[in-house]
This record gives sequence, structure tokens and C-alpha cells, in this order.
Amino acid sequence: MFIIGLVLGSFFNVVALRIPAKQSVVKPPSACPSCGTQLKSRDLIPVISYFAAKGQCRYCSTNVSPLYPLGELATGLLFMWAYVRFGFTAETLVALTLVSLLVIITVSDLTSMLIPNKVLMFFFPVLAVLRIVFPGEQAWWSYVLGAIAGGGIVIVIALLSRGGMGMGDAKLLAVCGAVLGLSHILIAFVLACMIGSLIGGLLLLLKIIQRKQPIPFGPSLAMGILLSYGYGSDLIQAYLTLLG
Repeated sequence: MFIIGLVLGSFFNVVALRIPAKQSVVKPPSACPSCGTQLKSRDLIPVISYFAAKGQCRYCSTNVSPLYPLGELATGLLFMWAYVRFGFTAETLVALTLVSLLVIITVSDLTSMLIPNKVLMFFFPVLAVLRIVFPGEQAWWSYVLGAIAGGGIVIVIALLSRGGMGMGDAKLLAVCGAVLGLSHILIAFVLACMIGSLIGGLLLLLKIIQRKQPIPFGPSLAMGILLSYGYGSDLIQAYLTLLG
């Protein structure tokens, strides 16, 4: 699963970078964004090629963004996590599809501050069908309400804050709400806000960003969604135990 994730992660990088730029994900073949030289097979080995070339293009010596190997490595680790968490079950297929979506939108949001509609429109019917076929532990109406609540929360915040959050965030939460269900998507949003605040505060402290400088919220949403998807029930139970 780790190796499969590494290989697919390389393709997910291509999708995340080309879709916002309105380019085909199939052609032209991968090339150095600086010198335009078409990459050969040895340049396309996930993670290994990056470190073998010391983080540079082998043809023009331009530094290559570490986001490439990080995207590949994250996909590999998350694919492995999905299998460890859910085992050889149908839910693993749902988890792998969800992970694929979240990796793509994370890379896209980090590089272009955009969560592409095309990516969401591709994954939504796939995830909806998977959730219908493999309903999980919740009632069907919970997934419907999850989609409505997920998108609705962000829309309300965006309207009240006059653009503080984007519609891409709303659409992402709506799509994932149809997979997680009502209670879990609410947990995902709370976790995402906490993670986003922590990251934003750290970036300000390190003076990497300035006050009121926009930062992509998609990565925080992705982390919150995955945490809630994998451990939401445990978090709810722990919270109820504390109340009791």
C-alpha cells in the first residue's frame, strides 16, 4: 500500500498542479518547469529521484520544490494508514479514495490557493456511490445532512466574514460530509479550525507571513477531515466520557 501510494502520489502532484493551470493531466509528458527538458524514467521515481538529484533538476540545476516528494510520501503513508486502520475491508476503498482527493486539493491549495471544481466534481460521484454501496455505521440521512451541514457552515462564515473563507472550502466540506456523516463532519470542521489557527499562529511567530495575509485553509481541512474520519467516533466517546 505504501508503494502504491508513492506511485499514485506522483500522479496526484501532476493533477494538483495542472488542473488549476487548465492543462491536460495526460500530455505533455512531465518536464522541468524551469528549463522545459522532458524528464526521463530515472527522474520520475517517487521520492528517490528527488534526493538522488539533491533536490535539483539534473539538466539545469534549478532547485525543485520539496512539495513534490512530500506529496508522494504523504500519499504513501496515508495509503498505508488506511489499510492499517480499516484492514482488508470495503471501507478501505472509501478511505483510499478520500485520501486521494485530500492529497490533490492540499497540493493544489498550497501552490495556487485554489480547490479546483473539476477535482471535486470527479471525486464526488465516486465517493457518493461508494458510500451508498458501503454505508458504514451511520444512517443514510446522516450522510445527506453531513453534506448539507459541511457546505452550509462555510457558506455562512464566508457571508458573515465577507470572503474570510472560499467557496472551494465549502464544496470540499460538502463532498466530504457525504462520506463522514453529520457528526463527523462537524468534528472535522472544529479540528480544522484548531489546526489552522495553530499553523497560522506559528507562521506569524516565525515571521513567515504577515498579519491579515491569506493562507490556504484546504490543508487544515484535509487534516481535520482525516482525523475525524479515522477517529471521530473515539473523539466523541472521549468527549462524552469527560462530560459524564
